[in-house]
Amino acid sequence: MSMQQIILEPIGTIYTPHEQIDGMPVQPAGAAGVTGKAVLRNEYVEGLTDLDGFSHATLIYHFHKAEGYVLMPIPFMDTKPHGIFATRAPKRPNHIGISTVRILSIEGNTIVFEGADMLNETPLIDIKPYFPKYDSPADTKSGWLDKAAHAQCSNVRSDNRFK
Repeated sequence: MSMQQIILEPIGTIYTPHEQIDGMPVQPAGAAGVTGKAVLRNEYVEGLTDLDGFSHATLIYHFHKAEGYVLMPIPFMDTKPHGIFATRAPKRPNHIGISTVRILSIEGNTIVFEGADMLNETPLIDIKPYFPKYDSPADTKSGWLDKAAHAQCSNVRSDNRFK
């Protein structure tokens, strides 16, 4: 089977107060009260129809400042290495990030949200509505995070380990 190159075009840009990686929240739960804006390109505005009925959405974006990848990173929420696919670390084979954020308002081509844990001017790839009935199964495990010292990410901030 041959590998086909996939090219994704951003549908917009995410604007946040985070101008540098060091010190920013590492998950939306650690960014309570931090607002951002997802500004869609005009040709995609119609796609926002009915999203205002949802309290949350999952933003899918490009870690545009990440270079290369690390298969065994030490994630921000632990002190020992884990496989990249068991973390949300940014230095991934494909630099794709996700954040489930609270929608505060939608006006025109702009979604204002709370839980901004991404860098300013992050390319937005897609938006998915959050369905708690399907996106939060009751019988879950969190692997190494169940034992991690920093499992409560509200005070965990990024540092320079993924530059």
